[in-house]
Amino acid sequence: MTTRPDKTRPDKPRSPAVRPADPVAESAASPLTRDAWAALRVHTDARIALGRAGVSLPTAACLDFQLAHARARDAVHLPLAREELFAGLETLFGALGLPLLELRSRVRDRQEYLVRPDLGRRLDDDSSARLHAAAAKGAPRADGTLYDLAIVIADGLSTAAIQRQAVPFLHAFLPLAAARGLALAPPCFVDMGRVAVGDDAGQCLKAKAVAVLIGERPGLSSPDSMGIYMTHAPSVGLTDERRNCISNIRPEGFPPAQAARTLDYLLGKSLALGLSGVNLKDDQVLDGAGAPAAIA
Repeated sequence: MTTRPDKTRPDKPRSPAVRPADPVAESAASPLTRDAWAALRVHTDARIALGRAGVSLPTAACLDFQLAHARARDAVHLPLAREELFAGLETLFGALGLPLLELRSRVRDRQEYLVRPDLGRRLDDDSSARLHAAAAKGAPRADGTLYDLAIVIADGLSTAAIQRQAVPFLHAFLPLAAARGLALAPPCFVDMGRVAVGDDAGQCLKAKAVAVLIGERPGLSSPDSMGIYMTHAPSVGLTDERRNCISNIRPEGFPPAQAARTLDYLLGKSLALGLSGVNLKDDQVLDGAGAPAAIA
């Protein structure tokens, strides 16, 4: 038996073709599948909201981690591009009539630097003798010091940090030091130096304070981060509680220009109060973006 269409019922109009919804956009729009962390990823280098592939991380996230780890290792082991760095430093300090002194710690090579941090905290005999000779040419002031500030630069655990951040920081800081009227000691670069080598250099130069610019231990999101350690009345044997630290200096972290203003502020308080470290607080007034407000 053949079924014929019912002529008494009008044909239903066909619906227009509807394309399937975008599953990615649909997932993002759904409150059940929306990733609440995704919006935060644009504000941090921290590894959050990496996603999953089954019970594991996606391949891209694993490869990115391995690349970051390799870059951190390279930052520790790669040699410094000395000519490029020194050209920038000598231009800055030369404009002030200050010669850059190239010194060494007691470390013999990079491997020993990593396993014997104690040797990186002291200058070798030749470097100490050179600083004592430089200090002998100065005229002691009433308090027995020769200079207000000694600037010491050390490659530390990240040559990339000093390579990239030292010159931009000093470009911003040196005019602030000049405006404050500070007497600067001959600047020093200490090959394979640790933070405390600044105490040795500052003591030799008879400086009221020392600021050590050094490559920080690389992180997986910050292989080129520079730190600054400021100490009042530097002398061999001081401990970390006597130092003020400004950390994570790099464009993606604490920008060099802001770090320069922070050091200038802390240094001004340090010289006025005669102290540093845990007893000296960074109580700057911050602007709306969380940066130090301009200092009059």
